[in-house]
Amino acid sequence: MHTLAALRAGELSGIQRLDLSCGLVEFPREIFALADSLEVLNLSGNALTSLPDDLPRLHRLRVIFCSDNSFTTLPPVLGQCAQLEMLGFKANRIEHVPAESLPPRLRWLILTDNCIEQLPAAIGHCHGLQKLMLAGNRLTQLPAELAQCRALELLRIAANRLDALPEWLLGMPRLSWLACAGNPMESAVPAPAPAARAIHWHEISIGQLLGEGASGLIYQAQWQRDGDNASMPVAVKLFKGEVTSDGWPQNEMAANLAVGQHPNLIPMAGPLADHPQGRAGLVLHFIPLHYKTLAGPPSLASCTRDVYAPGTSFSPANAFNIASGVAAAVAHLHTRGLLHGDLYAHNLQCDDQGHCLLGDMGAASFLPPQRAPSQNLQRLEARAFGCLLEELLLRVQPSLPEAIRQAWSSLRDDCLQPTVAARPLFAEILQRLQASCSLPIKS
Repeated sequence: MHTLAALRAGELSGIQRLDLSCGLVEFPREIFALADSLEVLNLSGNALTSLPDDLPRLHRLRVIFCSDNSFTTLPPVLGQCAQLEMLGFKANRIEHVPAESLPPRLRWLILTDNCIEQLPAAIGHCHGLQKLMLAGNRLTQLPAELAQCRALELLRIAANRLDALPEWLLGMPRLSWLACAGNPMESAVPAPAPAARAIHWHEISIGQLLGEGASGLIYQAQWQRDGDNASMPVAVKLFKGEVTSDGWPQNEMAANLAVGQHPNLIPMAGPLADHPQGRAGLVLHFIPLHYKTLAGPPSLASCTRDVYAPGTSFSPANAFNIASGVAAAVAHLHTRGLLHGDLYAHNLQCDDQGHCLLGDMGAASFLPPQRAPSQNLQRLEARAFGCLLEELLLRVQPSLPEAIRQAWSSLRDDCLQPTVAARPLFAEILQRLQASCSLPIKS
């Protein structure tokens, strides 16, 4: 984090990214001294209500973050910044999104946790828009013009006031990651899996913090069931109780309780009960330490695609195990009436043999009971699988046998095709993968 004193002293000359969080109530004019280098401006965690009219003087600016401020209107001046691709205005008090506020090169718009009741029709002119994050607002409908944003791949509209998904949304040619739980349209949720009994706080011994996600904190812990002499290692997720980029934590809780058991899903022991502060939580079986996250989340540059460590490669057998394991897990979720909504490599834990565990139900939604919209939503998720299969194909070493490569490439193309209704469902995806590898392949 930079300081205002360093900025004013001229010590930050030539930097490409500036991070200032120091109780600002006005935009520091000294920032304009960085106009010839500044590309990413992060002013999150201040008390700003406006941006200056001459903001376009920052002519290289590509990304601006102003989350956790006090804006009530998305600043119209943003639309005059010719190079802006990403706007992050999460957790403000925004009620109004003027048409003029949308820059021409917009790719990624974050307006999570605000008070927005409608979007301008002009959003349809944002033809490069790939990610649109609107969870935790007051939207009752989406503008029909959004259908013109044919590059849109990720949409977060959970925790709003939508009575239905528009028909055009289910035909968006590139939409792959959708979160829409916590709206009036959501049907009654399935009953929890039979094994999901409540686990009481007194049975748990909390250990070190393992990580923090959008919706909660995850701790290593020991679970000693009443009447048992030995304890077992578990992970405990304590929800923050706030709206996240994916929606409400209670919707994630409901999805986890409905999942049931599957060998390629991170197993849940049960919901947490009797927390001393009343916090909601889940107890998950501890994933052995030899499992590793398959990839990192998308970067500012990649936008919608995961980032793999340099040199990452998979043997043909491991690639098959990953692909077939994921397909089996998602097929199971769909039969349980759930859309995962965030099918990415960064939500996969894998061992050295390619056995994978799919986790993070934060973006999960319950599928509608009607056959046609339910299947179209499942086919949106098929495109996410196509992206994953493409990433695996690019990294298989040594090369796959030609017949298998052709079969997987054909499956990838069918999953990625723009006509949603023509994509395969996951039962077919799994069958085609298994048929392609009916003979042993190299480890």
